[in-house]
Amino acid sequence: MSADAPGDLLESHPETAYFWGHVAGDGDVRADELTVRAPDEECADRLVAIAGGGAVDHQQTERPYAHDTSITRTEDEYHVTVSGDVAGRASAAFGLPTGDDPGGYRFDALADASRELLRGLLESCGTVCFKSSSGTVGISFVHDDRALLETVQRLLADCPVDAPTDEIQETSSGGYWFGIDDDAADDFGQWVYDGSEDSGLFAPTRRRKLLRSLEQAAEA
Repeated sequence: MSADAPGDLLESHPETAYFWGHVAGDGDVRADELTVRAPDEECADRLVAIAGGGAVDHQQTERPYAHDTSITRTEDEYHVTVSGDVAGRASAAFGLPTGDDPGGYRFDALADASRELLRGLLESCGTVCFKSSSGTVGISFVHDDRALLETVQRLLADCPVDAPTDEIQETSSGGYWFGIDDDAADDFGQWVYDGSEDSGLFAPTRRRKLLRSLEQAAEA
């Protein structure tokens, strides 16, 4: 954690915003415990450090692609578990779904760190691909909860770079998704990772894929 690290996970701070972005995008919150799936080991370790402790479980899982469930891929998964009352307090503070409570996703308290919040959401429920046919980069968000994607759309509408989005659509697996306009991918991608090298708030595998895709598009 940084020298000016927050004293509480509910404080408005770049580290907490990044953490809760990951939890909202790919986490499970219960009254006395939360679990979040990290895309790589470095990200898992960072999330544990931000939380001030926790356990990491490394697994290999076969997962279907969001847009075509007939195709699967094997992934390394890192499940971070944090115990304590912070899970219940965060559910109340940020409107995170807990058990049968659908929540409401209230991230206004993290508005000062919207870049890091969106970065956590992008790394946890976003997808990135280079489209060789058009020489552009596709950035989309995929989740089972439509309400979360509607929240992400509002965050994108308020970010300082232009990031227009498509309408939310259903996936073949029963979830939902939407994409950022391809023409906005470069500006958004550069903005969302700006400052990440200094802060360390990024998943190396996810940042590398996005920046490499942007390079490919620039060279196309």
